[in-house]
Amino acid sequence: MNKATIIATSLLLLLVGVPTVAQTSLPKMTVVSVGDGDTLRVRNQQEQTITVRLGCVDAPELKQSPWGQQSKARLQQLLKVGQSVQVRSIERDQYKRLVAEVFVNNRSVNLTMVQEGQAVVYRQYLQGCANTKDQFLQAEADAKGKKLGFWNQSQPTMPWDFRRGKKNTQPTTARSPQVQQCDPSYPDICIPPNSADLDCPDIPYRRFKVIPPDPHGFDRDRDGVGCER
Repeated sequence: MNKATIIATSLLLLLVGVPTVAQTSLPKMTVVSVGDGDTLRVRNQQEQTITVRLGCVDAPELKQSPWGQQSKARLQQLLKVGQSVQVRSIERDQYKRLVAEVFVNNRSVNLTMVQEGQAVVYRQYLQGCANTKDQFLQAEADAKGKKLGFWNQSQPTMPWDFRRGKKNTQPTTARSPQVQQCDPSYPDICIPPNSADLDCPDIPYRRFKVIPPDPHGFDRDRDGVGCER
């Protein structure tokens, strides 16, 4: 192999390696606050505070009660203040927010919200998750089939329609609407029904009342008080 060939091969290997590094070395940021089910604020390594809009998904608006409040509560559980996250930047939106996919322990929070029915796929902007769009669509189909979260209503108004004022004129009904907002096993706090299995470190609450059946097992010693430590 002559010198020119060696140089050309080395350059090719370097070029091939660049995308892999860019995809796996996502910047780390720290959660500052959660605004609603698809918006949060983070602090980057330069100590700048950035507003992030979860890409490829859309969460119910806070005024879409109780679905919007449930969605926000779940995102707060997944992204606690001070938590380190990895952020895959997609673009900047018209409000100058960073549209991105957020990861915790290599798991997409955007996808988790869809899996649990706390957000829906934003098909208009799904190109931002081109490599995983099938996972997002399948996750939504599964959540819809199981009537999880937002899908547990007969005639859901999609968030983008709600923002444009296209609210359903027919009444929206849900199974056991009073139960839907918060799990009745935890009357002093709000844990959304149908949440993924949670442990005490996953929630910000301590020493709260627990009533059987206690689906998350917060009351280990069965004394009626959850997460005592």
